[in-house]
Amino acid sequence: MPPKKTFAMVLTDKRCLEPRDLPIPDLTDDTAILRVETCGICGTDYEQFQGVLGAQTPTIPGHEPIGTIDAIGDKAAERWGVTVGDRVAVENIVSCRFCPPCLAGKSQLCHNRRIYAFVRLTEGHGLWGAYSQYMVLHGNTVVHRIDATLPAPLAALFNPLGAGYRWAVEMPRTKPGDTVLILGPGQRGLASVLAAKEAGASQVIITGLTVDRRKLALAREFGADTAIDVEEEDLTARVAELTDGRGADVVLEVTSYSTQPVTDALDVVSQGGTVILAGMKGFRSIPDFVSDKIVLNEITLRGAIGVTSSAYRSAIRLIESHSKPLEKMHTHDFRLPDAELAIRTLAREVEGEDAIHCCLNPEH
Repeated sequence: MPPKKTFAMVLTDKRCLEPRDLPIPDLTDDTAILRVETCGICGTDYEQFQGVLGAQTPTIPGHEPIGTIDAIGDKAAERWGVTVGDRVAVENIVSCRFCPPCLAGKSQLCHNRRIYAFVRLTEGHGLWGAYSQYMVLHGNTVVHRIDATLPAPLAALFNPLGAGYRWAVEMPRTKPGDTVLILGPGQRGLASVLAAKEAGASQVIITGLTVDRRKLALAREFGADTAIDVEEEDLTARVAELTDGRGADVVLEVTSYSTQPVTDALDVVSQGGTVILAGMKGFRSIPDFVSDKIVLNEITLRGAIGVTSSAYRSAIRLIESHSKPLEKMHTHDFRLPDAELAIRTLAREVEGEDAIHCCLNPEH
């Protein structure tokens, strides 16, 4: 059984994380108590930390948890098919299951959705995030059992890898023979390389900056055919050269804050091609965005938020197969009280650190 209290890091204001000891509520029939083993950190954590997502505070961040079921109600156990002691990966979107988007199979657009890490501490039990030793799993949560023998940081890659499968394959319907261009070599860009190659893309191209040298090298190891340093090469000209002037069938934009790749995407996608926008820009407008390019070339332009259960399953299958050197994506581990340092390290605010994937570990 879980203890009476849990240590957690609480975001109380912009760039302000405070340690708290919080009560763990009594178990109900349709909930579970998760002992958090590790929590992956991505660009969204930094955007939340910066206060650019419009999220309310106070809240416990952390939306990529791997953990062990410490206690579970009978109804939840029956629904999820798990029991005490099982290791699970937790989907971060909790949908209502009955609104029109949910009934249409688009639970990520649920009208009543809650997202772990973005629910205020004052709502109910308050334990809605994984920057904590323990968190409460809502009855509508979706969990996936995952191999208990995997190193925790490797298991935590389920979230970025799931995004790769959904954004680079499921949404654009990538098929064998396609050319896929990925703008941005962060953890989700690297995951997209893996997913696109597995889907049969004949050519995968990835872009980055000079400072991304290590990430671009890893992208090649993961199967990227070409890595372009956009500070050294003209992106449009290089893509035209690689595709005989046709452009990429699929362009996935996963850079953080930079707006230039959004306009670039319209110049390098093929006629009738698809552009997926998944990188947040802090709600800034996009300069020089020419919509006529979309019209004249019949480009499909889609935004991406969240990951489907099918994409998570594909990610977990890949992790458990041990077929790729995924451990090379993980670069840093931090203790829970060092959550601010972890976020700043991932965001390149710490000099001398070259992070790709970071994990926050609750033992302190």
